[in-house]
Amino acid sequence: MQGTSRSGCYIEGAWRTLGSDKFEHGNMGKSKLYFKITCNRFEDSKARIFERQIRTPSPGTTIHHARRFYENIVPGSTIYDVECPDHSFRKFTEDGKYLISFSRNHQDLIVYRPTWLTFSCKHEDCYAQDLPPKAKKFESFFTQIYSVPLASASELICKDFFLYAESNQFGLFATSTAQIYDAPTTGGAIQGVPSIEKITFHLLRLEDGVVLDERVFCNDYINLAHSMGVFLYDDLLAIVSLRYQHIHILQIRDSGTLVDVRAIGDFCREDDQLFLNSSSQGMSSIEKSVSQQHIPVNNAANVPHLEQVAQENPFLSGIKQRLLSFIVREIRNEEEDETMRIQSLKKKFYFHFQDYVDLIIWKVQFLDRHHLLIKFGSVDGAVSRNADNHPAFFAVYNMESTEIIAFYQMSSDKLYLLFEQFCDHFHVASKNSPYMNFISSHSNNIHALEQLRSSKNKATSFSLFVKKVMASLPFNCQSQSPSPYFDQSLFRFDEKLISAADRHRQSTDHPIKFILRRPPHTLKFKIKPGPEAGITDCRTRRISSFLFHPILPLALSVQQSLFLQPAFVNIHFRK
Repeated sequence: MQGTSRSGCYIEGAWRTLGSDKFEHGNMGKSKLYFKITCNRFEDSKARIFERQIRTPSPGTTIHHARRFYENIVPGSTIYDVECPDHSFRKFTEDGKYLISFSRNHQDLIVYRPTWLTFSCKHEDCYAQDLPPKAKKFESFFTQIYSVPLASASELICKDFFLYAESNQFGLFATSTAQIYDAPTTGGAIQGVPSIEKITFHLLRLEDGVVLDERVFCNDYINLAHSMGVFLYDDLLAIVSLRYQHIHILQIRDSGTLVDVRAIGDFCREDDQLFLNSSSQGMSSIEKSVSQQHIPVNNAANVPHLEQVAQENPFLSGIKQRLLSFIVREIRNEEEDETMRIQSLKKKFYFHFQDYVDLIIWKVQFLDRHHLLIKFGSVDGAVSRNADNHPAFFAVYNMESTEIIAFYQMSSDKLYLLFEQFCDHFHVASKNSPYMNFISSHSNNIHALEQLRSSKNKATSFSLFVKKVMASLPFNCQSQSPSPYFDQSLFRFDEKLISAADRHRQSTDHPIKFILRRPPHTLKFKIKPGPEAGITDCRTRRISSFLFHPILPLALSVQQSLFLQPAFVNIHFRK
């Protein structure tokens, strides 16, 4: 008994005698009818829908099976050089509800809502016809919700900075004045770190563009490029002050206010400053009484200078004290013999003591609500454009106990093994962002793991390979697109040309191919940035950025030159 459905699935039926493994056609004694269903899963989306109706996925794989529909629903159509406003397009929000963009003068925030293309057609087969001219516009796919001025006259919007709190649909933006590279180091500032007169963080409700709260940092330096100096985890916000070496932990309340939780740097506990102030007052009173007894009258003019020296802080910062204490304990625990301990401390700690003291905080990310991954390095590396060539260290800090619980060098084999096996723990996803849980990594995707191991096998030096891989830690917050078209279990593409990472890439005239990962490995769609005919002036260097919607088969490719010429914006969609 056999039947065929319109979706391409074949149904075969047979009678199975109870207590026997034999299938018989026609014997209807003590038997039961069983059906065998065979579908061509890659034929079209109708076959997948039919298969979904008659088959139940294995436990825990329902979402993965549903995502396979994206193998048939792809942004295969392109509108080249679409008519659109001359804006700087940043990204889609993680839930796909908003498209964030900024004005070219970096003064205004413009927010759009994605809408699917609709148009009328007089022909019978509308999908085979070309789109009408009115449909080939930016407004056919996006509707502007509002435009809000964020920056003042002396400030500019940081176009690379944007963080999204999905639970409340809040957006965090930043504006700043120009950098001052030769600013004086006053008030405990780090020598060699530039200064920015004013940095303002704006918390907006994206639904209507209302500014709910602001936080201002004056004469400070926070790395705003690609959100490197700020990390958002659920409702907790970590802001790294490079100039003053403070980690500001803030909480975003449901009411839209930014509340200080703690500041990690000079002090680790809330009462550290109170304790040190009380101790310094007692010491200053003792020193003052001693100086009055021993200083001659003709040297009384030196007393203010002595008081100034006494007021200077002779201690290292609280976080540096925790770090040095952990390093000493780890070295002592390595050796059981006391003589070997002393030798090991001389070689590994005292010899490098000043190097440890000179370390400053580069970047920070949350591992969970209680632990931070802190990257330490030199001052030169913190302000350098290419920090990969500078030595660095990683520390895991517990905010509740104020203790360093782990410390690794950048070339640590142990840290690399943890990174290879548990990479998803470094890509911290908010519990309110289910889309971010499907970003491919070498700890959840066999194809990404094979690429990593292939690179490791090709490396001439394992130590240099580890340094190169570890240079990406800590990851920038919300720096990867959750689009299913970057799922390496579904599609294969050239990661040198495009990937889930949020960064600009060198533009190419060749279209970027997305090929099915599973058999029959067919080409599903192409993404080509720039004009349809290609670039005529090959001398002009162009860069491309890709904005993929996290859910819909919709993407923007933006190609621009380095000379502020108008950008080429292409819209890729499913027709």
